Amino acid sequence: MTFEPSQKRHTTQHIGAAGELLVQYQLLKLGIDSARLTTDAGIDLVVYAPATGAATTMQVKTVERSTPAGGRGRLAIGWNFPHDTPAQLLAFTSLEADRVWLFTTVEARQVAQQHTAGGVRRLYWYTDHSTPQREGVPLLQGDMERYLLSERAPRLFPS
Repeated sequence: MTFEPSQKRHTTQHIGAAGELLVQYQLLKLGIDSARLTTDAGIDLVVYAPATGAATTMQVKTVERSTPAGGRGRLAIGWNFPHDTPAQLLAFTSLEADRVWLFTTVEARQVAQQHTAGGVRRLYWYTDHSTPQREGVPLLQGDMERYLLSERAPRLFPS
């Protein structure tokens, strides 16, 4: 599934729905079932692990494409999420890259670089791999490979 930008701007509902479907598609490719919830209570999907019979809640955050950091910097992607999300897992998706990164809520809080007084965290990294780093800062997309859904889901949802 490739999300091609068009002349027409996509609404936030379209972008969010596409991200949820991308997560479900990647889970299905691994033989893992999930269901979308129609209510907006901070949980977008419920994922079923066949081996354990357990259901796990997931919030999905989606960006359409990379944008210049700070409006004029190097290309980056980032997502805001509530510190007190009720979901057990957070999936962060990039539609232009057809990629999904999967974090436990605790991991997402630890990796997020920003935290507002209002309880919102921001997780971001640069997609421009020529961005200079010093001791792993700032994060680059290549640094996040271990969080890809294809790597994480088989361990989190054993079959």
